[in-house]
Amino acid sequence: MNFPGDLKYTKDHEWAKVEGNQVTVGVSDHAQSSLGDVVFVDLPKVGRELKVGEVFGVVESIKAVSDLYSPVAGRVTAVNGDLANEPSKVNQDPYGSAWLVKMELTDPSSLSSLMSAKDYQAFVASLG
Repeated sequence: MNFPGDLKYTKDHEWAKVEGNQVTVGVSDHAQSSLGDVVFVDLPKVGRELKVGEVFGVVESIKAVSDLYSPVAGRVTAVNGDLANEPSKVNQDPYGSAWLVKMELTDPSSLSSLMSAKDYQAFVASLG
């Protein structure tokens, strides 16, 4: 299981890469592993405003359909259109080419609810 130290994480298994007021969001290695083979990804439209914890899309695998939750409050500035044709990228490269959305942070205090890689790793371990 991979937990890059430069990312922040949620209990819903999304990751956030924070660069100034820009945040790139994806699903963690643990999430993609738990889901199994991803066959469909539904993402929001550019410009959508999201609150922390708001559902912004869906990942569907051969095992389950899972909602995607916004890790921060922000406005969607880009979506990864490649995932419409290649949803399996989520399994192959969850921290790279399979990013889901890019957001402009609208409430910097929303970052405080995110976990460090070490804390997320401990949280995943506690799940059994």
